[in-house]
Amino acid sequence: MTPDASPAAAAASILIVDDAVANLELLSELLGARGYEPRPALSGAHALMAAQADPPDLVLLDVDMPDMDGYEVCQRFKADEQLQDIPVIFVSAIFTQAEDKVKALSLGAVDYVTKPFQAEEVYARVETHLRLRSLQVEVERHNRDLEGRVQEKVEEIGSAQAATIFALAKLAEYRDDDTGRHLERAAAYCRILAVEMAQTPRFAAVFTEQYADTLARAAPLHDIGKVAVPDAILLKPGKLSVVEFEQMKRHTTIGADTLRAVQAQYPGNAFLQMGIEIAESHHEKWDGSGYEQGLAGEAIPVAARIVAVADVYDAVRSRRSYKPALPHAAAREIILEGRGAHFDPAVVDAFAARDDEFAAVRSALRGA
Repeated sequence: MTPDASPAAAAASILIVDDAVANLELLSELLGARGYEPRPALSGAHALMAAQADPPDLVLLDVDMPDMDGYEVCQRFKADEQLQDIPVIFVSAIFTQAEDKVKALSLGAVDYVTKPFQAEEVYARVETHLRLRSLQVEVERHNRDLEGRVQEKVEEIGSAQAATIFALAKLAEYRDDDTGRHLERAAAYCRILAVEMAQTPRFAAVFTEQYADTLARAAPLHDIGKVAVPDAILLKPGKLSVVEFEQMKRHTTIGADTLRAVQAQYPGNAFLQMGIEIAESHHEKWDGSGYEQGLAGEAIPVAARIVAVADVYDAVRSRRSYKPALPHAAAREIILEGRGAHFDPAVVDAFAARDDEFAAVRSALRGA
């Protein structure tokens, strides 16, 4: 019977463990007459093997047995993750002292029957604990179903939130991206880098599939703060003045602060936290010469270090009002030259291993 099945009283499998053949035969006859499926075992070792091969719904267990007594058998059942929830009822002649009963219950048994026993007492205790186990299984199943529905709702709400924020990011993108596909490409590049970096011992424990998914969803938020940059600066065809560049740099802080305001309503949201780190730090450089905080090396959040490579690659491959688009080979050279200065060496190494996939993404997502 499977662990998730509710044991039906009239068809339950009951493992009977006793070294006395006469006791096994008597209990098997009693239980069989009641419609149960009796499974006799002459030793604790035999009982454990039988239970592991096919877990019963309930165990009737003698205490006084050679080699392995009933107490040890009960302990073995409770230590086995597959068997620990199966009800164990001790059946023994020793339960005349209170300490014997306490010991049996302390080991995880649910009840005991004192020999010589009455058939009706055995039936009553067996039926009671099968019913309780059945209710327990139903409650566990209900809780799993409820948890599943709650998780679905959480994911649904999270996806709606992510979609809304992504839509806001697209508003910023449409102002200075001719293709309208920069965000989608950036997300794809970041996933490629995360998957490649996950192959290394340094990042294997952190860069899980879930991490890659979160990074791909959060990467498009990197320039969300550009909604606050005036068109005269954002779309200027020539070089920005010092004052204009200072205003442009502010988009990192504005984007991070905007996302923090959202995060205040949803604390603990990994997607928003990563979005904040990316928006605030994707223009930082490995050597500390970036903006706005002047972070360097490992002080820069790793998600932002990944987005930095993805963003620059796509930027140099894209045509802007002030520059032409460069081919993949030229973009690749720029990324490799920035290793250890602009970019995290580990991210550049991941890019170098998979740059052909970057080119394929760029070709596939050219935009309208």
